[in-house]
Amino acid sequence: MRVDAGLAKLLGLSRTAVAAIADADDVLVDGRVVGKSDRLTAGSMLEITLPAPPQPITVQAIPVEGLKIIHEDDDIIVVDKPVGVAVHPSPGWTGPTVVGGLAAAGHRVATSGAAERQGVVHRLDVGTTGVMVVAKSESAYSALKHAFKERTVDKVYHAIVQGHPDPIKGTIDAPIDRHPKHDYKFAVMNSGKPSITHYEVIEAFRAASFVEVHLETGRTHQIRVHFSALHHPCVGDLTYGADPTLAKRLGVTRQWLHARQLGFHHPADGQWVTFTSDYPDDLAQALEKLREEG
Repeated sequence: MRVDAGLAKLLGLSRTAVAAIADADDVLVDGRVVGKSDRLTAGSMLEITLPAPPQPITVQAIPVEGLKIIHEDDDIIVVDKPVGVAVHPSPGWTGPTVVGGLAAAGHRVATSGAAERQGVVHRLDVGTTGVMVVAKSESAYSALKHAFKERTVDKVYHAIVQGHPDPIKGTIDAPIDRHPKHDYKFAVMNSGKPSITHYEVIEAFRAASFVEVHLETGRTHQIRVHFSALHHPCVGDLTYGADPTLAKRLGVTRQWLHARQLGFHHPADGQWVTFTSDYPDDLAQALEKLREEG
């Protein structure tokens, strides 16, 4: 195997992390420095110098423009996440975050979970807008984490995908794992985690289809990966094969994907609650252009 692939498997690290170790001349085979693309051979002596552990990630209380509060009570806070905002801090991300924005606005959240993502029970991609919930009380954190795990939460997304899915109503049941060559992407892989997406075409246009999606599971990039695998990527999603010409014509600079609605049993009293988010301007304008084109 290649050095990067073999060490990623051996150490449980990403290929990007292993490549960085190799690029620092910290991988030796039989006493000789090797690169990430060199080959490992059976019977060789392998020496690896691991980098120092990363510094803990902290939440920076920085105001986030466009972060709206849809609902707040003693147990939960429901927000409308704008584009370009991560849910919580992570290595390599220096932009705004939902948890940082809530902290800056003086909102208290649960202390459960890792320090950088306290109160977070689910996530949206940086480029995906829409409704999400953050736990404020410890009991709400536990209840919501359980609800997402048991798939009792109703997660409804709206997307515009290229072409016309056939059938117009169906289920995509295909496991998802990290892409074998690109760490920043995911792909349908036999080795992946079970992933189930239900969809229905709401409106069809000449070049694209407006679809409603219900997520049964919640894998990273799930909707984007599943529709890309069907050769119907989300409009504007250049990472997963979308047509840049169509994206430019519609004026979208990210995937047309919006967390439209979120429903769950309220952790305080068990009553079913539903929250909805309106389309942001860039997505609404792109949809209107498609309707005008017919």
